[in-house]
Amino acid sequence: MNTPIPPVPDDVRLIVSDMDGTLLDESKGIPESLWPLLDELGRRGIVFSPASGRQAATLLHQLGHAVPGLVVIAENGSVVARDGEKLRVTRLQPRVATTVLGRARDLTDSGAADLGVVLCGPDTAFVDRSDDAFLEQVVPYYYAHEVVDDLREVRTELVKVAIYDFGGIEKVTAPTLMALDGAMEVVVSGQHWLDVMAPGVDKSVAVTAVQEKLGITPAQTMVFGDYLNDLAMLGCADWSYAMANAHPRILAQARYVAPSNADNGVVRTVRAALGLPDLL
Repeated sequence: MNTPIPPVPDDVRLIVSDMDGTLLDESKGIPESLWPLLDELGRRGIVFSPASGRQAATLLHQLGHAVPGLVVIAENGSVVARDGEKLRVTRLQPRVATTVLGRARDLTDSGAADLGVVLCGPDTAFVDRSDDAFLEQVVPYYYAHEVVDDLREVRTELVKVAIYDFGGIEKVTAPTLMALDGAMEVVVSGQHWLDVMAPGVDKSVAVTAVQEKLGITPAQTMVFGDYLNDLAMLGCADWSYAMANAHPRILAQARYVAPSNADNGVVRTVRAALGLPDLL
């Protein structure tokens, strides 16, 4: 707990936070101190919005019961939802999904990588790898998921293809997929995860849409992130925070550094913005 609380805004109206490595603790749990803070934000009319690579169903399952009308930025910006309503859905072209799935299978079949693939629809995710080791990685992010015999047979609209690399995503899998031709946005979202979305889709597009819808300025916005899929949305806020445990590029891009997720950095920094005493 060596990182001090950074500067905070006097007038905050929107708080956007990544989940894994940012808001969630080291066990990927929601800190208990978040619940009373959400109540206080509600009383003050301040909007809290999780922005994650997780699906909308997962985020609403985790937080929706505590925030009526919660707006979630899901699938790295491909889906914006409130309760059960999809406010914004950016679809991925089927041929892109086919290309990515084929390249992932090539890497697996050649032994170059040990991969699991998730085809993400707006409401449900699909996997055809059903071993416990893979499903343990899938379930926390995709609350609504279905195991199928073959992903090549899935016939539904998609918003994202997510790939999990057991050996680490940045060495082989990320460079391979980033070199593909086609209309796609490829982003590394964790040490083992990579996401492929439609061109131009990232969390910043969704954050900007929420700001415009609510009439909130960057000067009234706090954004928290830790990994590369958070990079773009840091530019949406005058008050951008990298967690102390963040990827070096996030630390370089953000204006301020907050205590790590292990030190409950999001909650403590927001409490400071509200003029509430630190929890420590």
